[in-house]
Amino acid sequence: MTKGLLYIVATPIGNLSDITERAISTLKSVDLIACEDTRTSGKLLNYFNIATPTIAYHEHNADTQTTKIIERMAAGDSVALISDAGTPLVSDPGFRLVKAAHENDITVVPIVGACAMVAALSAAGLASDKFSFIGFLPAKTHGRIKALQDWQDRSETLIFYEAPHRIIDSLTDMVAVFGAQREATLCRELTKTFETIKKLPLGELLEFVKNDSNQQKGEIVLVVAGNERAPAEQMAYDDWLIAIAKELPPKKAAAIVADVTGLKKSAIYDRLLALQQVN
Repeated sequence: MTKGLLYIVATPIGNLSDITERAISTLKSVDLIACEDTRTSGKLLNYFNIATPTIAYHEHNADTQTTKIIERMAAGDSVALISDAGTPLVSDPGFRLVKAAHENDITVVPIVGACAMVAALSAAGLASDKFSFIGFLPAKTHGRIKALQDWQDRSETLIFYEAPHRIIDSLTDMVAVFGAQREATLCRELTKTFETIKKLPLGELLEFVKNDSNQQKGEIVLVVAGNERAPAEQMAYDDWLIAIAKELPPKKAAAIVADVTGLKKSAIYDRLLALQQVN
């Protein structure tokens, strides 16, 4: 018996016109569509008159559904995997299903299309030759600060997803860890009616978002420039910055270290605040 295929189908992230002809024909031809949310995907499928049966496939039922879907494909059915928007597996469910397909000698076929991460990088105005996709940061401040510190010395462009209700907190922590002058681009509601693409230093970007409540809504991608300074230059003063701050007010401690290192006082001060939150 010939096994079915697993198609990984990218869907629009906003503008429905961004779906490809190949994606539509694939979704119409398969035996089953595995959706992150059948209600959300149902609107897309109805719009394009796609009547293929659907099944819910998300992180909470992946263990049981993976087995069922693999059995269907082993019996000859072809299945398309889609997420609520964009390319599946990019901060969306699907890894276990694709892994299981490979383990069971089921052919996996990517049907390429929209991806918020790539769209943001292409329009951000920051270096795109090397980048790292981090996805969503931890929800709580302590975990978020520690995660950002793990990335603060990297020289490549960094790409984050963020929920609208956490965007101010995340930008605040980025200013503290990366510094207010680090360039960044806010990409919000990409391909939708109220799309925003705003490139500013992190400190100014934080104020921009604070002063416009509309920027605190919708789907958000943050693209942040890499660290252009050598890690040793940035980190060498940490121990004595903390030591001086135990004896003097933070701004005075930052001013002293800035005089000695020749670095900007604001950057030293932001670094001290980040260190104090973690320690």
